Amino acid sequence: MQTKPRLSFWQIFNMNVGFLGIQYSFGLQQTAINPIFLYLGAPEDMLPILNIAGPVTGLIVQPIIGAMSDKTWSSRWGRRKPYFLIGALLGSLCLFVFPHSPVLWFAVGLLWILDVGNNMAMEPYRAFVGDKLPEKQLSLGYQMQSLFVGAGILLANGSIVLFQYWFGGESVEETGTIPQWLYYSFYIGAFLSLTTILYSVFKTPEIPPSDEELDEINKIKGLSLSKRMLKPFTEIAEAIKDMPKFMWKIGAVYLFQWYALFIYWQFTTPLFKLTLGYSTSEAASQAAKMSLTYNTVTMIVALALVPLTLRFGGKKIYALSLVGTAIALFAIPYITDPTMVLIPMVLFGIGWAAMMGIPYTMVSKIVPQDRRGVYMGILNMMIVIPMFIQTLTFGPIYKYILGGNAINAMLFAGVFFTIAGLLAYRLNVKTANEVEIK
Repeated sequence: MQTKPRLSFWQIFNMNVGFLGIQYSFGLQQTAINPIFLYLGAPEDMLPILNIAGPVTGLIVQPIIGAMSDKTWSSRWGRRKPYFLIGALLGSLCLFVFPHSPVLWFAVGLLWILDVGNNMAMEPYRAFVGDKLPEKQLSLGYQMQSLFVGAGILLANGSIVLFQYWFGGESVEETGTIPQWLYYSFYIGAFLSLTTILYSVFKTPEIPPSDEELDEINKIKGLSLSKRMLKPFTEIAEAIKDMPKFMWKIGAVYLFQWYALFIYWQFTTPLFKLTLGYSTSEAASQAAKMSLTYNTVTMIVALALVPLTLRFGGKKIYALSLVGTAIALFAIPYITDPTMVLIPMVLFGIGWAAMMGIPYTMVSKIVPQDRRGVYMGILNMMIVIPMFIQTLTFGPIYKYILGGNAINAMLFAGVFFTIAGLLAYRLNVKTANEVEIK
């Protein structure tokens, strides 16, 4: 087994800068995409199914790219970097075009392409950190990614609030028209998506594969084209067959956690139209402020979670953070002051910081080096499967069971976060050295 050198704080910082652009793009998806669908005439109960691009592309793209990157090596570009560079370029082009969508079907189709790019960039990035860092630095590496998750989404939503304040004025909304002030946030995203990835690509060399890994890579290169195309699928199937029990347990947590998160992102704008009496633009701006608040908290607490998880154990901090997120969602529908409703976002931000770091640290410690990419892809499958289920099921639930009421949707999400927190407390994982992480 290769001995990985200990990296400095700034080396870990530099290798994660590219995550800023990826998460800026996801920030726009969380806050700006659904308002754009509403601007273009989409009914509220159709929002879940219109967002199906995310889970479907994640389900297909992430494990395949993970498996492919495990068996890739270029002396010039490395193992993971070619994939997240191509993904960033694709995402950048889509972000530039998105606010110019003339009709709803065009915006929905563009979201599919954007999600392919984002998933292609993000999955190898998770494995990239595990490749570079020794076990004792994994927590810092993944919580640094969590910090950049907060920073990217913070910038995305901050730009939405700022540009609406500067250029939104008192303009009247027109159905079928996307406000011009929303364009600028997407242009910034197109720039950051590519430039931040390039920064990390040129600042961080990858560790070459071992002789055994290189032999395996060269052996695959010698296969026929049809066998090479099938190889990622056989890698995924074999990895699932051999998957550690811990990953099945975390899949149960993710089922409730990500189902609930998708509800929150889809229904904050409809919620504020109901509870605060806002127009779509005003509600979208308030949702952006909410995201701005919780991602600021995420940035502040992300690295602080490193010593806390070392002292109290990852599962305890993770479980408590999920329950805290549930409390935030239970509170939001009953606060009618637009400033006071930001307060629950402190708990949400702590939960988001934990969700974006702790599970990846746990999984990275138990999976083999030569399968890290495919297992990170499978872990992300566990994110998108609940999202896929949510997009198919929650529209009818919202319309026929929850009475088409966004307040009930938010409370429903709070219940699911509570269940996720209880399941997270059952997580126990052992490293290769049989040291239990509690």
